[in-house]
Amino acid sequence: MTVNYNFKLNPFDHQKDSLERGWDCTEFGYFMEMGTGKSKVLIDNMGMLFLAGKINFALVIAPKGVYRNWVAKEIPEHMSDDVPHRVIRWVSGPNKKQKEEMRSVQDDFDGLTIFVMNVEAFSSLKGQKAGDWMARALGDHGMIAIDESTTIKNHKAKRTKSLMKIAAQFNYRRLLTGSPITKSPMDIFAQTEFLRPGLLGYESYYAFQGRYAVTQRRSMGAQAFQQIVGYKNLDELTSRIEQFSFRVLKKDCLDLPEKIYTIRYVTLTDEQAKMYSLLQEQAMLMFEDGEMVSAPAVITQMLRIQQVMSGHLKTDDGEMKYFPSRRMDALEEITEEHQGKAIIWSRFRYDIIQITEMLNKKYGKGSAAAYFGDTSDDDRATAVLNFQNPDHPLRFFVGNPATAGYGLTLTEANLVVYYANDFNLETRIQSEDRAHRIGQRNNVTYVDLISEGTLDEKIVESLRNKINIGAKVLGEQAREWLTLTPRK
Repeated sequence: MTVNYNFKLNPFDHQKDSLERGWDCTEFGYFMEMGTGKSKVLIDNMGMLFLAGKINFALVIAPKGVYRNWVAKEIPEHMSDDVPHRVIRWVSGPNKKQKEEMRSVQDDFDGLTIFVMNVEAFSSLKGQKAGDWMARALGDHGMIAIDESTTIKNHKAKRTKSLMKIAAQFNYRRLLTGSPITKSPMDIFAQTEFLRPGLLGYESYYAFQGRYAVTQRRSMGAQAFQQIVGYKNLDELTSRIEQFSFRVLKKDCLDLPEKIYTIRYVTLTDEQAKMYSLLQEQAMLMFEDGEMVSAPAVITQMLRIQQVMSGHLKTDDGEMKYFPSRRMDALEEITEEHQGKAIIWSRFRYDIIQITEMLNKKYGKGSAAAYFGDTSDDDRATAVLNFQNPDHPLRFFVGNPATAGYGLTLTEANLVVYYANDFNLETRIQSEDRAHRIGQRNNVTYVDLISEGTLDEKIVESLRNKINIGAKVLGEQAREWLTLTPRK
């Protein structure tokens, strides 16, 4: 690298290698597995290009559940102190202060301006107009980057087409994903077209498909079509992709931190938000007139609120109510990004059943096993045995951390997802260590699903700070947690 750049945090060898390969390329893909630090690489890449006088603006686009992380965590942690910068986050329904902040992107600034948007915004006219304006006004000295680039793998989707037009006006274009191909080699076409039209050497998707897919003519009624039945020339495709990308897997990065924590944000549906507010009001009645409230009563109400965020609620008479929820969609996205075995923890029986059914439907029967109170002893033993067998098709261990979080060895997993956290600190620590123990050959990534501005945030914050929620639920602390307002 020709630019003199002082890293805020020293990169690992594989991160240095990725920067050496692509920092000054006009188009480049960081195809780095979850947990290998691709966000840091992109941030350092931005800083290098700024100091080299090549960009003064960066548009970072990420899924809803990820894009807040860029503002709150990734950029503050990794951007070099030598790079003066400001970070502005897109908000679809901004308040007055947020409107002023977003307008400030037009103000003169001597440093690097980083504007962060969620990819879903580009499915709307408002988001498209904002992106178009930034491309025209700032693209000739800017970078555009898509985090989790498989969100634009569908070449027919409105947002994909919109982003391709916007990207064409930026000097520098970047893709970030752990797995650019999630379902078939056809996934890569739209992503590379974002980098540069014709980058793979084909003028259209159908020309690309003709080279790398095997098709057969099918008919449905009076309509005939070509159905993909296999793939060909994949070594050639791999060779072409390698010319403009850097690929690294966790197993290649033995020097990475042993535990990697991240958050995936999930927005509440309108129905969930209404029920959350109702239960919140009920909880606050417990504190009227300064009366002391029992710990079990507060925990019960917090539990009910947490159920709603998962998409269900068991009433006092035993009836189960269901709510539309985006949490399962977020989990599905995470599993698509991950190639190895994974543990999914939830404290709720209903979640475990639904998650197991979803995974078995998506990845095939026997891909997921449930481990909770209703699971027989024989089935429990079989689940652990099969999960620990690297050659067995069982990929997902779906369990209750209070039931399965103690005493088990599940070191074949290098991803652990907390779908709904337990309040108990010991349970959290023990469940983390099912994967992170003697026998673990890889680094372990822990993902907490969180609904922003809700009880979820305080639970995870407290667990990370080594606070046992079950012992801290009384008084003003409980009042503070229960008054959190869900953000839409």
